[in-house]
Amino acid sequence: MKLSAFLILFLITLHTFGQAHDSLSRSKDTLSFKGQLSSFILFNKEGYSPLAGIRYIPQFNYGITTANKRLWDTELSLNMFGNAGLGDPDSYITDADVKLYRGWVRYSGEQFEIRLGLQKINFGSASILRPLMWFDRLDPRDPLQLTYGVWGLLARYYFLNNVNLWAWTLYGNEKPSVWEVVETNEHIPEFGGRIQFPVSKGELGFTYHHRNADSRHLMDVLYPNSQPFERIPENKVGIDGKWDMTVGLWFEASFSKKQKDTNPFTNQQLLNIGADYTFGIGNGLNTAVEHLIASDSERWLNFNGAYNFSALSLSYPLGINDNISAIVYHDWENDNFYTFFNWKKQLNDFAIYAIFFSNPETNLIPVASDTFNVMGGTGIQLMVVYNH
Repeated sequence: MKLSAFLILFLITLHTFGQAHDSLSRSKDTLSFKGQLSSFILFNKEGYSPLAGIRYIPQFNYGITTANKRLWDTELSLNMFGNAGLGDPDSYITDADVKLYRGWVRYSGEQFEIRLGLQKINFGSASILRPLMWFDRLDPRDPLQLTYGVWGLLARYYFLNNVNLWAWTLYGNEKPSVWEVVETNEHIPEFGGRIQFPVSKGELGFTYHHRNADSRHLMDVLYPNSQPFERIPENKVGIDGKWDMTVGLWFEASFSKKQKDTNPFTNQQLLNIGADYTFGIGNGLNTAVEHLIASDSERWLNFNGAYNFSALSLSYPLGINDNISAIVYHDWENDNFYTFFNWKKQLNDFAIYAIFFSNPETNLIPVASDTFNVMGGTGIQLMVVYNH
Protein backbone atom coordinates (compact mmCIF):
# COMPACT_ATOMS: atom_id res chain seq x y z
CA MET A 1 0.00 0.00 0.00
CA LYS A 2 2.80 2.45 0.90
CA LEU A 3 4.78 1.54 -2.24
CA SER A 4 1.72 2.09 -4.44
CA ALA A 5 1.01 5.43 -2.79
CA PHE A 6 4.57 6.57 -3.35
CA LEU A 7 4.62 5.44 -6.99
CA ILE A 8 1.50 7.55 -7.60
CA LEU A 9 3.17 10.49 -5.84
CA PHE A 10 6.35 9.90 -7.86
CA LEU A 11 4.49 9.98 -11.20
CA ILE A 12 2.55 13.11 -10.21
CA THR A 13 5.81 14.76 -9.20
CA LEU A 14 7.48 13.90 -12.50
CA HIS A 15 4.48 15.40 -14.34
CA THR A 16 4.70 18.51 -12.17
CA PHE A 17 8.43 18.75 -12.79
CA GLY A 18 7.79 18.48 -16.50
CA GLN A 19 5.30 21.33 -16.39
CA ALA A 20 7.73 23.39 -14.32
CA HIS A 21 10.47 22.68 -16.86
CA ASP A 22 8.28 23.78 -19.78
CA SER A 23 7.27 26.98 -18.05
CA LEU A 24 10.77 28.02 -16.95
CA SER A 25 12.92 28.36 -20.04
CA ARG A 26 16.12 28.93 -18.09
CA SER A 27 15.71 25.94 -15.77
CA LYS A 28 18.10 23.00 -15.91
CA ASP A 29 17.19 19.39 -15.33
CA THR A 30 19.31 16.37 -14.42
CA LEU A 31 18.60 12.66 -14.52
CA SER A 32 20.95 10.11 -13.02
CA PHE A 33 21.02 6.41 -12.32
CA LYS A 34 23.46 4.56 -10.10
CA GLY A 35 23.47 1.40 -8.09
CA GLN A 36 25.26 -0.80 -5.62
CA LEU A 37 25.67 -4.54 -6.09
CA SER A 38 27.05 -6.56 -3.18
CA SER A 39 27.51 -10.22 -2.39
CA PHE A 40 28.86 -12.02 0.65
CA ILE A 41 29.61 -15.43 2.06
CA LEU A 42 29.84 -16.00 5.79
CA PHE A 43 31.17 -18.88 7.85
CA ASN A 44 30.02 -19.00 11.47
CA LYS A 45 30.75 -21.49 14.23
CA GLU A 46 27.21 -20.95 15.50
CA GLY A 47 23.98 -20.83 13.51
CA TYR A 48 23.59 -21.37 9.78
CA SER A 49 26.88 -21.73 7.93
CA PRO A 50 27.81 -21.11 5.24
CA LEU A 51 25.46 -18.20 4.73
CA ALA A 52 25.53 -16.44 1.37
CA GLY A 53 23.67 -13.48 0.01
CA ILE A 54 23.39 -10.98 -2.80
CA ARG A 55 21.90 -7.48 -2.77
CA TYR A 56 21.27 -4.81 -5.37
CA ILE A 57 20.19 -1.23 -4.66
CA PRO A 58 19.35 0.71 -7.83
CA GLN A 59 18.88 4.46 -7.37
CA PHE A 60 17.18 6.95 -9.70
CA ASN A 61 17.46 10.72 -9.18
CA TYR A 62 15.75 13.47 -11.15
CA GLY A 63 15.90 17.18 -10.46
CA ILE A 64 15.14 20.59 -11.89
CA THR A 65 17.06 23.71 -10.88
CA THR A 66 14.97 26.77 -11.62
CA ALA A 67 16.14 30.21 -12.70
CA ASN A 68 15.87 31.51 -9.12
CA LYS A 69 18.17 28.71 -7.87
CA ARG A 70 15.40 26.60 -6.38
CA LEU A 71 15.71 22.83 -6.73
CA TRP A 72 12.92 20.32 -7.24
CA ASP A 73 14.29 16.79 -7.05
CA THR A 74 13.25 13.25 -6.28
CA GLU A 75 14.91 9.93 -5.42
CA LEU A 76 13.67 6.38 -5.87
CA SER A 77 15.73 3.35 -4.80
CA LEU A 78 14.95 -0.30 -4.13
CA ASN A 79 16.50 -2.86 -1.80
CA MET A 80 16.52 -6.21 -3.61
CA PHE A 81 18.19 -9.07 -1.75
CA GLY A 82 18.34 -12.81 -1.35
CA ASN A 83 20.05 -14.91 1.34
CA ALA A 84 20.48 -18.64 1.88
CA GLY A 85 22.18 -20.60 4.64
CA LEU A 86 22.76 -24.19 5.72
CA GLY A 87 22.27 -25.63 9.17
CA ASP A 88 22.55 -29.34 9.85
CA PRO A 89 22.08 -31.63 6.82
CA ASP A 90 18.30 -31.49 7.21
CA SER A 91 17.81 -27.73 7.67
CA TYR A 92 18.36 -24.56 5.69
CA ILE A 93 17.03 -21.02 5.52
CA THR A 94 16.23 -18.71 2.64
CA ASP A 95 15.07 -15.15 2.54
CA ALA A 96 14.44 -12.87 -0.42
CA ASP A 97 12.49 -9.68 -0.93
CA VAL A 98 12.19 -6.44 -2.89
CA LYS A 99 11.53 -3.37 -0.76
CA LEU A 100 11.32 0.34 -1.36
CA TYR A 101 14.55 1.65 0.16
CA ARG A 102 14.17 5.40 -0.46
CA GLY A 103 11.33 7.28 -2.11
CA TRP A 104 11.07 11.01 -1.60
CA VAL A 105 10.48 14.35 -3.32
CA ARG A 106 12.14 17.58 -2.20
CA TYR A 107 11.94 21.31 -2.70
CA SER A 108 15.05 23.23 -1.57
CA GLY A 109 16.97 26.46 -1.76
CA GLU A 110 20.26 27.77 -0.45
CA GLN A 111 19.05 27.85 3.18
CA PHE A 112 16.13 25.44 3.36
CA GLU A 113 14.75 22.08 2.24
CA ILE A 114 11.37 20.34 2.48
CA ARG A 115 11.39 16.58 1.85
CA LEU A 116 8.40 14.23 1.68
CA GLY A 117 8.38 10.43 1.51
CA LEU A 118 10.47 7.47 2.65
CA GLN A 119 13.77 8.95 3.80
CA LYS A 120 16.67 8.66 6.21
CA ILE A 121 16.58 10.98 9.23
CA ASN A 122 19.51 10.92 11.62
CA PHE A 123 21.31 13.38 13.87
CA GLY A 124 23.44 13.57 16.99
CA SER A 125 27.06 13.75 18.06
CA ALA A 126 27.85 10.13 18.96
CA SER A 127 29.18 7.75 16.30
CA ILE A 128 29.06 4.22 17.79
CA LEU A 129 26.60 3.84 20.69
CA ARG A 130 24.03 6.49 19.76
CA PRO A 131 21.18 7.38 22.16
CA LEU A 132 19.63 9.59 19.43
CA MET A 133 19.25 6.68 17.01
CA TRP A 134 15.52 7.41 16.94
CA PHE A 135 14.79 6.93 13.24
CA ASP A 136 17.68 4.94 11.77
CA ARG A 137 19.54 1.70 12.39
CA LEU A 138 23.05 2.56 11.22
CA ASP A 139 25.65 0.10 12.46
CA PRO A 140 29.30 1.30 12.37
CA ARG A 141 30.35 -2.29 11.62
CA ASP A 142 28.25 -2.54 8.46
CA PRO A 143 30.36 -1.87 5.32
CA LEU A 144 27.22 -0.95 3.36
CA GLN A 145 25.82 1.41 6.04
CA LEU A 146 22.28 0.21 5.34
CA THR A 147 19.31 1.46 7.30
CA TYR A 148 15.59 1.46 6.62
CA GLY A 149 13.91 4.83 6.19
CA VAL A 150 10.87 6.41 7.79
CA TRP A 151 7.75 7.80 6.10
CA GLY A 152 7.26 11.46 6.77
CA LEU A 153 7.69 15.14 6.00
CA LEU A 154 10.96 16.82 7.02
CA ALA A 155 11.69 20.56 6.86
CA ARG A 156 15.06 22.15 7.64
CA TYR A 157 16.20 25.76 7.68
CA TYR A 158 19.86 26.86 7.89
CA PHE A 159 20.59 30.33 9.27
CA LEU A 160 23.70 32.20 8.16
CA ASN A 161 25.13 32.02 11.70
CA ASN A 162 25.14 28.17 11.48
CA VAL A 163 22.00 27.71 13.57
CA ASN A 164 19.67 25.20 11.94
CA LEU A 165 16.09 24.21 12.70
CA TRP A 166 14.42 20.87 11.92
CA ALA A 167 10.74 19.94 12.04
CA TRP A 168 9.10 16.67 11.04
CA THR A 169 5.84 14.77 10.91
CA LEU A 170 5.93 10.99 10.50
CA TYR A 171 3.13 8.58 9.64
CA GLY A 172 2.80 4.85 8.95
CA ASN A 173 5.95 3.70 10.77
CA GLU A 174 5.17 0.69 12.92
CA LYS A 175 8.65 -0.77 13.43
CA PRO A 176 10.29 0.39 16.70
CA SER A 177 13.68 2.07 16.64
CA VAL A 178 16.84 0.40 17.92
CA TRP A 179 16.28 1.35 21.56
CA GLU A 180 12.47 1.00 21.61
CA VAL A 181 10.77 -2.14 22.85
CA VAL A 182 7.15 -1.01 22.46
CA GLU A 183 5.95 -0.67 18.87
CA THR A 184 4.62 2.55 17.37
CA ASN A 185 0.93 2.90 16.51
CA GLU A 186 1.35 3.47 12.77
CA HIS A 187 -2.14 4.97 12.39
CA ILE A 188 -1.39 8.02 14.54
CA PRO A 189 0.95 10.76 13.26
CA GLU A 190 4.22 11.46 15.08
CA PHE A 191 5.89 14.85 15.21
CA GLY A 192 9.00 16.52 16.52
CA GLY A 193 11.81 18.97 15.93
CA ARG A 194 15.39 19.89 16.58
CA ILE A 195 17.53 23.01 17.01
CA GLN A 196 21.28 22.92 16.54
CA PHE A 197 23.53 25.91 17.16
CA PRO A 198 27.23 26.74 17.53
CA VAL A 199 28.92 27.26 20.89
CA SER A 200 32.55 27.95 21.72
CA LYS A 201 34.67 25.50 19.63
CA GLY A 202 31.68 23.23 19.11
CA GLU A 203 27.90 22.89 18.81
CA LEU A 204 24.87 21.90 20.85
CA GLY A 205 21.59 20.30 19.82
CA PHE A 206 18.19 19.90 21.48
CA THR A 207 15.64 17.45 20.06
CA TYR A 208 12.02 16.56 20.83
CA HIS A 209 9.72 13.85 19.48
CA HIS A 210 6.16 12.75 20.28
CA ARG A 211 4.62 9.44 19.26
CA ASN A 212 1.86 7.05 20.35
CA ALA A 213 3.08 3.57 21.27
CA ASP A 214 1.08 0.34 20.99
CA SER A 215 1.80 -2.23 23.72
CA ARG A 216 -0.76 -4.88 22.77
CA HIS A 217 1.72 -7.31 21.24
CA LEU A 218 4.36 -6.72 23.93
CA MET A 219 1.99 -7.30 26.84
CA ASP A 220 0.53 -10.44 25.27
CA VAL A 221 4.03 -11.92 25.05
CA LEU A 222 5.85 -10.62 28.15
CA TYR A 223 3.12 -9.54 30.58
CA PRO A 224 -0.12 -11.42 29.84
CA ASN A 225 -1.67 -10.31 33.14
CA SER A 226 -1.05 -6.61 32.46
CA GLN A 227 -3.40 -4.30 30.62
CA PRO A 228 -2.35 -3.65 27.01
CA PHE A 229 -2.84 -0.23 25.46
CA GLU A 230 -3.41 0.66 21.82
CA ARG A 231 -2.48 4.31 22.32
CA ILE A 232 0.25 5.35 24.73
CA PRO A 233 1.39 8.98 24.33
CA GLU A 234 5.18 9.13 24.65
CA ASN A 235 7.51 12.14 24.73
CA LYS A 236 11.22 12.00 23.97
CA VAL A 237 13.80 14.69 24.60
CA GLY A 238 17.41 14.61 23.53
CA ILE A 239 20.47 16.75 24.04
CA ASP A 240 23.87 16.43 22.42
CA GLY A 241 27.06 18.42 22.08
CA LYS A 242 30.40 18.13 20.32
CA TRP A 243 33.67 20.05 20.57
CA ASP A 244 36.61 19.84 18.17
CA MET A 245 39.71 20.72 20.16
CA THR A 246 43.02 18.87 20.35
CA VAL A 247 40.85 15.89 21.24
CA GLY A 248 37.33 15.58 19.89
CA LEU A 249 34.82 15.40 22.76
CA TRP A 250 31.07 14.77 22.71
CA PHE A 251 28.08 13.71 24.75
CA GLU A 252 24.59 12.55 23.80
CA ALA A 253 21.53 11.78 25.91
CA SER A 254 17.96 10.65 25.32
CA PHE A 255 15.06 10.51 27.79
CA SER A 256 11.60 9.12 27.06
CA LYS A 257 8.45 8.87 29.16
CA LYS A 258 5.17 7.08 28.36
CA GLN A 259 1.93 8.38 29.80
CA LYS A 260 0.62 4.90 30.67
CA ASP A 261 2.12 2.05 32.67
CA THR A 262 4.09 -0.40 30.51
CA ASN A 263 5.99 -1.96 33.42
CA PRO A 264 9.78 -1.51 33.08
CA PHE A 265 9.37 0.10 29.62
CA THR A 266 7.48 3.14 30.90
CA ASN A 267 10.65 5.27 31.02
CA GLN A 268 14.01 5.09 29.29
CA GLN A 269 17.30 6.88 29.94
CA LEU A 270 20.33 6.72 27.59
CA LEU A 271 23.57 8.60 28.27
CA ASN A 272 26.72 8.59 26.12
CA ILE A 273 30.13 10.28 26.37
CA GLY A 274 32.90 9.91 23.82
CA ALA A 275 36.21 11.15 22.48
CA ASP A 276 38.40 10.66 19.43
CA TYR A 277 41.99 11.44 18.46
CA THR A 278 44.29 10.65 15.54
CA PHE A 279 47.71 9.55 16.69
CA GLY A 280 50.70 10.44 14.49
CA ILE A 281 51.70 6.81 14.03
CA GLY A 282 52.61 5.86 10.47
CA ASN A 283 49.78 7.03 8.22
CA GLY A 284 47.70 8.08 11.23
CA LEU A 285 45.81 5.88 13.70
CA ASN A 286 42.31 7.20 14.32
CA THR A 287 40.93 6.18 17.72
CA ALA A 288 37.44 6.73 19.16
CA VAL A 289 36.05 5.63 22.53
CA GLU A 290 32.48 5.82 23.86
CA HIS A 291 30.64 4.73 26.98
CA LEU A 292 26.86 4.26 27.16
CA ILE A 293 24.55 3.89 30.17
CA ALA A 294 21.12 2.50 29.21
CA SER A 295 18.18 2.05 31.58
CA ASP A 296 14.50 1.09 31.23
CA SER A 297 12.46 1.68 34.36
CA GLU A 298 8.99 2.13 35.82
CA ARG A 299 10.04 5.38 37.50
CA TRP A 300 11.46 8.47 35.79
CA LEU A 301 15.29 8.81 35.88
CA ASN A 302 15.81 5.50 37.63
CA PHE A 303 19.18 3.94 36.77
CA ASN A 304 18.87 0.85 38.98
CA GLY A 305 19.76 -2.17 36.88
CA ALA A 306 21.20 -0.02 34.09
CA TYR A 307 23.32 -1.56 31.35
CA ASN A 308 26.82 -0.22 30.72
CA PHE A 309 28.50 -0.58 27.34
CA SER A 310 31.92 0.67 26.25
CA ALA A 311 33.22 0.82 22.70
CA LEU A 312 36.66 1.28 21.14
CA SER A 313 37.05 2.00 17.42
CA LEU A 314 40.39 1.94 15.58
CA SER A 315 41.08 2.78 11.92
CA TYR A 316 44.42 2.79 10.11
CA PRO A 317 45.08 3.41 6.38
CA LEU A 318 47.70 0.99 5.05
CA GLY A 319 47.85 2.99 1.82
CA ILE A 320 45.68 4.76 -0.71
CA ASN A 321 43.56 1.66 -1.42
CA ASP A 322 43.84 -0.35 1.80
CA ASN A 323 42.42 0.27 5.25
CA ILE A 324 42.12 -1.83 8.39
CA SER A 325 39.67 -1.11 11.21
CA ALA A 326 38.44 -2.69 14.40
CA ILE A 327 35.58 -2.12 16.83
CA VAL A 328 35.39 -3.73 20.26
CA TYR A 329 32.34 -3.46 22.55
CA HIS A 330 32.23 -4.50 26.19
CA ASP A 331 28.99 -5.35 27.97
CA TRP A 332 29.94 -4.74 31.61
CA GLU A 333 26.88 -6.39 33.20
CA ASN A 334 27.31 -9.70 31.37
CA ASP A 335 31.10 -9.37 30.95
CA ASN A 336 30.78 -10.03 27.22
CA PHE A 337 33.02 -8.72 24.45
CA TYR A 338 31.95 -8.01 20.87
CA THR A 339 34.93 -8.01 18.50
CA PHE A 340 34.92 -6.84 14.88
CA PHE A 341 37.93 -6.59 12.55
CA ASN A 342 37.71 -5.41 8.94
CA TRP A 343 40.20 -5.15 6.09
CA LYS A 344 39.05 -3.14 3.06
CA LYS A 345 40.69 -2.95 -0.35
CA GLN A 346 39.42 -0.46 -2.93
CA LEU A 347 39.86 -1.31 -6.63
CA ASN A 348 38.30 1.50 -8.68
CA ASP A 349 34.53 0.80 -8.48
CA PHE A 350 35.02 -2.43 -6.52
CA ALA A 351 35.57 -2.80 -2.78
CA ILE A 352 36.62 -6.06 -1.14
CA TYR A 353 36.05 -6.68 2.56
CA ALA A 354 37.45 -9.42 4.78
CA ILE A 355 35.73 -9.39 8.18
CA PHE A 356 36.38 -11.33 11.36
CA PHE A 357 33.89 -11.21 14.24
CA SER A 358 33.49 -12.82 17.63
CA ASN A 359 30.31 -11.98 19.55
CA PRO A 360 27.93 -13.54 22.07
CA GLU A 361 25.18 -15.58 20.43
CA THR A 362 22.59 -13.26 21.99
CA ASN A 363 23.45 -9.89 20.52
CA LEU A 364 22.51 -6.87 22.65
CA ILE A 365 24.29 -4.40 20.35
CA PRO A 366 22.09 -2.82 17.62
CA VAL A 367 22.58 -4.50 14.23
CA ALA A 368 21.99 -3.11 10.76
CA SER A 369 20.41 -6.16 9.16
CA ASP A 370 16.65 -6.56 9.37
CA THR A 371 16.86 -10.07 7.87
CA PHE A 372 19.63 -11.98 9.66
CA ASN A 373 21.67 -11.30 12.77
CA VAL A 374 24.77 -12.42 10.92
CA MET A 375 27.19 -11.18 13.56
CA GLY A 376 26.10 -13.58 16.33
CA GLY A 377 28.84 -16.06 17.31
CA THR A 378 32.35 -16.31 15.86
CA GLY A 379 33.19 -16.37 12.19
CA ILE A 380 34.47 -14.67 9.06
CA GLN A 381 32.69 -12.86 6.25
CA LEU A 382 33.95 -12.05 2.76
CA MET A 383 32.13 -9.33 0.83
CA VAL A 384 32.51 -7.79 -2.63
CA VAL A 385 30.79 -4.48 -3.42
CA TYR A 386 30.45 -2.86 -6.84
CA ASN A 387 29.29 0.74 -7.14
CA HIS A 388 28.31 2.14 -10.52
